[in-house]
Amino acid sequence: MSEPDRKSKEEPVTVESALRRAAQALATTSERPRLEAEILMAHHLQKERIWLHTHGDEPVTDPEGYEALVVRRSRSEPIEYITGRVSFYDTWLEVGEGVLIARPETELLVDRAAEVIEKERVERLCEIGVGSGAVSIALARKFPGLKIVATDISEKALAYARRNIAAHGLQERIETRHTDLMEGVDGPFEMVVSNPPYISEDYLLPHSVRYEPHNALVGGTRGDELLKKIILTAKERKIPHLLCEMGYDQREAIADFCREQGLETPHFYKDLAGLDRGFYLRL
Repeated sequence: MSEPDRKSKEEPVTVESALRRAAQALATTSERPRLEAEILMAHHLQKERIWLHTHGDEPVTDPEGYEALVVRRSRSEPIEYITGRVSFYDTWLEVGEGVLIARPETELLVDRAAEVIEKERVERLCEIGVGSGAVSIALARKFPGLKIVATDISEKALAYARRNIAAHGLQERIETRHTDLMEGVDGPFEMVVSNPPYISEDYLLPHSVRYEPHNALVGGTRGDELLKKIILTAKERKIPHLLCEMGYDQREAIADFCREQGLETPHFYKDLAGLDRGFYLRL
């Protein structure tokens, strides 16, 4: 090996050169390859992304380890599972295999719930399907007097929820229960909030979403079955306020079901794309 070749062989991999290669590797599977390369690098080096922009010439510690993260992402594994966290509302939550990744549109559910809680002076609510704890934690942080019982059928999801609740110091105000809907949960409650599974069985999920738990995504043959069960649960237990996220194409089915049950027509709200995304029902 010539001297120039030996020198080139021994040169360390820099932050910038690794980022360029990673962005190229992710270009076919990601709409934002450079951003995702930076997120993975920041996670790998335990630095803020802004640090990468001013330290491009720094050598990368364990470049093979970084490449392994890029390979995982190139195979459509959610970047939140790789980094182990997701940004939701104004905080970070721990996530991983077995728990649904909180989406930005679910922040709208928090906003709508907050409006009802403030207007109706709600003091005690139940969240059905707590997942990572995103909605309950956001609401508990907004309303210091609010008490929440949060349920889920998944022990894996509840383990993440409990860790996130503890990380935010909310153990005394958010109680978690391993149960289906509200089975075995004593009231009274003034409100139910839920982001339940609402995708139909025949819907073709994107590759990255297939990594997430099936029972947190699919709500039945049509997709709206669980939403209807939640409506019936709130009706039977005489809980006056119900707020749910739903699929963009389920407005008519939910409105018809409420009419069949002798309930008021729900107030539907839209997401930032202008699609129907949830409803508030006063029972």
